[in-house]
Amino acid sequence: MHSLLVVLLDGLGDRANAAFGGRTANEAAWTPNLDALAAQGSSGLLTPLGPGRAPSSEVAHWAMLGYYPAEFPGRAVLEALGHGLDVDPGEVMAHAALRPADLRDGALWVTDRATPTDADVARSLLESLGRVGIGALTLEVSPVGVGEGLLRITGGAHDGLTDTDPFFRDRYPVLSPRPVVAGAAVTARSVELWSRRAVRALARHPLNHARTAGGQAPFVVVTLKWWGRLREAPGFRARHGLHGAIIGASPFLAGLAHVLGLGFVHCPEGADPAADLNRRLALAQGLLDDGATFVFCHIKATDEAGHTKDPDIKRRTIQALDGPLANLTGRFPDSVICVTGDHATPTSPEVIHSGDPVPFVMAGPGVRSDRVTRFGEIDCAEGILGRLTGGDVMPVLLNAADRPLFLGSRPTPTPGASGVPLDVEPLGL
Repeated sequence: MHSLLVVLLDGLGDRANAAFGGRTANEAAWTPNLDALAAQGSSGLLTPLGPGRAPSSEVAHWAMLGYYPAEFPGRAVLEALGHGLDVDPGEVMAHAALRPADLRDGALWVTDRATPTDADVARSLLESLGRVGIGALTLEVSPVGVGEGLLRITGGAHDGLTDTDPFFRDRYPVLSPRPVVAGAAVTARSVELWSRRAVRALARHPLNHARTAGGQAPFVVVTLKWWGRLREAPGFRARHGLHGAIIGASPFLAGLAHVLGLGFVHCPEGADPAADLNRRLALAQGLLDDGATFVFCHIKATDEAGHTKDPDIKRRTIQALDGPLANLTGRFPDSVICVTGDHATPTSPEVIHSGDPVPFVMAGPGVRSDRVTRFGEIDCAEGILGRLTGGDVMPVLLNAADRPLFLGSRPTPTPGASGVPLDVEPLGL
């Protein structure tokens, strides 16, 4: 059996762009090392939630790591855990962001976000909202990051709410929370009341008066998104028979590792994506040498490049990341290696993420070489792996690593198990 190394280039997928003659950034980039990896192994295209569906990173990661929507705790919970906060299973949580906004026709339209120079003021404003009781529910914001926090609701809340954060600030105003299911109606009404009270409290706060007097935009609203609560889910070892770590930079990934029972190695990102990826691969090598059977290396640079909406920045970022990917099969001879992305972040200004497919390449011991010799969406579409969804990723990787669960037997009670189980119960005599 072999170990698994996944190199996840966040937001890797792209759309055809006129700047590249109708090609994507992946197809236009000069990527000799990714091309060589494709030539050595098997390729396909990945749509984590299915064709045309535009996932967030956390939803895509959850599916790709072999977990089900009903088990998902919500990104706010992952963020809280990643920031080192305690989370009680009875709490409902949402990500809260303090935002400046304009009033237009009776609706608030967010205009910007807090910057590092606003950090102290933003924290004070969030802390000033205090703990609020509304009916049987108690709502309180814990500040984390710059102008951001986590709203906790206790007292029997439901997490089936819509976001108030508009995401597209040029298309929607700050939204009213609405229940997704009937059982969330009381929580939705309480959150709406809390949000209105927060707007009034922020408008009266001396720090906002000082910002206005100094010509700075006051922070007048708190937007909410990523509702969730802790849910039961098997650990990664129980579900897949693997142990190891996630290597990345964000609290979200730290929280994800915590929930799955994986280790987390914090590795920050800077202005040099190639150096950042080199550091991740060096850490991965150390973990695998020490006996880990699964290492997941995450890098954000490709996603950030897509969000610039400049196609050449994305192409150049992919080219820079190609360098550290030289000779991966030689560097990790005992591992099955996968290079892919979690979603498409195209440079089209009309979308945040899109439902376009992502190149998926796998190589290593026993992985057959198909006819694909170049990395990119069109080329990988010709690969033997065909079209994959998020739920296919772990079974495909486990199979390649000689670790598939033989589905004619049932050695483990873990639901959704897809790898050879490590924890079995022997019959004692």
